[in-house]
Amino acid sequence: MIQESGPPLLFNPRTRARLRDRAQTGFAAHDFLYRYMLDGLLERLGDVTRDFRRALVIGCPDTSARDALVARGMDVTCADPGARNATLNGGIQAEEDALPFAENSFDLVLACGTLDTVNDLPGALMLIRRALKPDGLFLGACIGAGSLPRLRQALFIAEGDSPRPHIHPQIDVRAAGDLLARAGFALPVADSETLRVRYSAILTLMQDLRGMGGGNIMTAARRGPLNRAVLARAAEHFAQAADPDGKTAET
Repeated sequence: MIQESGPPLLFNPRTRARLRDRAQTGFAAHDFLYRYMLDGLLERLGDVTRDFRRALVIGCPDTSARDALVARGMDVTCADPGARNATLNGGIQAEEDALPFAENSFDLVLACGTLDTVNDLPGALMLIRRALKPDGLFLGACIGAGSLPRLRQALFIAEGDSPRPHIHPQIDVRAAGDLLARAGFALPVADSETLRVRYSAILTLMQDLRGMGGGNIMTAARRGPLNRAVLARAAEHFAQAADPDGKTAET
């Protein structure tokens, strides 16, 4: 991809949108991570003792976020990088770093599962803050630093002298807090939670990642599927970290 100005394009926006849309029809079978993040955001929202009228949901692979906020009496607008996901929710297709909303449009913005794959994350956070009313609330969750260490190590070892980047750089808690402060949010708070999921095989983990729209979207990645020999070596290394029952815990 050619870019004349602006931040470097770490991620391919078209590939990102395509993978999210392709995963939509079977998403319910692989939605545990999204569900975990969304449940956490809704739980924190429940601790806030004020009413919200207009909400923006960023990242909507299904209707659950919209339905939950509508049930709380809110007027909800949805946005997603994937056109199919946006259409499912009666929303708009938009990249987070190019949100088209006017200032003071919402008193709540909820972003679930997408902010770790935005090319211009500082710009996206500034646009979110701009779209919020002065006393508005932003809640966001995404995959953070330290995720998928078993998969990362297995693929790195399996590819030998020519490893490819398969897992994108991830945001740690300190960086997240700094980014929120730089974007102008008042009283920013960033924290992390650890979720471990056990797999009997590396291919099952990869199927889950594809099923949630989480394939490789980095522009620098050399394209093409992993060959059988690399997959076999990766599966062997992944299995070496298994517990006595044969399942490997991924983070």
